[in-house]
Amino acid sequence: MARTSPLMNIMQQAVRKASRRLVRDFGEVENLQVSRKGPGDFVTNADIRTDEKLREALLQSRPQIGFMTEEGEDVVGEDASRRWIIDPIDGTTNFMHGIPMFAISVALEEAGEITAGIVYAPISDEMFWAEKGQGAYLNDRRLRVAARRDMGDTVIGTGIPHLGRASNPDYLAEMNAIAAECAGIRRMGSAALDLAYVAAGRFDGFWETGLRPWDIAAGILLAREAGAMVTRTDGGGDPLFKGDILAANEAIHGRMLRLIRHARRPA
Repeated sequence: MARTSPLMNIMQQAVRKASRRLVRDFGEVENLQVSRKGPGDFVTNADIRTDEKLREALLQSRPQIGFMTEEGEDVVGEDASRRWIIDPIDGTTNFMHGIPMFAISVALEEAGEITAGIVYAPISDEMFWAEKGQGAYLNDRRLRVAARRDMGDTVIGTGIPHLGRASNPDYLAEMNAIAAECAGIRRMGSAALDLAYVAAGRFDGFWETGLRPWDIAAGILLAREAGAMVTRTDGGGDPLFKGDILAANEAIHGRMLRLIRHARRPA
């Protein structure tokens, strides 16, 4: 059985506490109050309430740590070198439509590096978690990325540009190139879950652009601790604040990177 640190215990307790009302809200989605933040970008009262519950629980246990969250203002804590990066519902559009593919994502950033992360899918009760150097887990089971090396055997996750998201004129060319060589492409609607699925070996790879730090902070650590290569889609370094990401095992990452680069070449 996996042994969790005191910090991870705090994080898991906070996430489980915040998820209880969220599960009830999911069963009554027709009663949700919904606001539009921008084109194709929504926030529900469940997002706001979950964010508040997470902040409350984490502040109670670690009052010196600040916050970066999707639904609230950034807060610099007494310890300015550390902050929580939170997405109370990654996959809000799924949640609003009664689709059970959404998750709570919580990561701890220390001195610019993600050192702990959770992606919790409350409907399936799947707790993906990782601490730097300690591996990645699903509940109590250790995770490893899929070992497939033949692109033709792979299932690849992605995120498709849509209303309100930054335009990616290369996306269709990228998708066509990858689709022509893999066994299937999946679009889940939650980048946090996509990266957790890479860590669990359910997806062999994942790429997307136009993301925010709270979408991927915990997922980056999960994927890396499970053995994935995680870069930007151009092969560059840390994707956390750049908005685009490519994650897969070493062999599949290299093949996807070549396909994406070729798709982006001027005609």
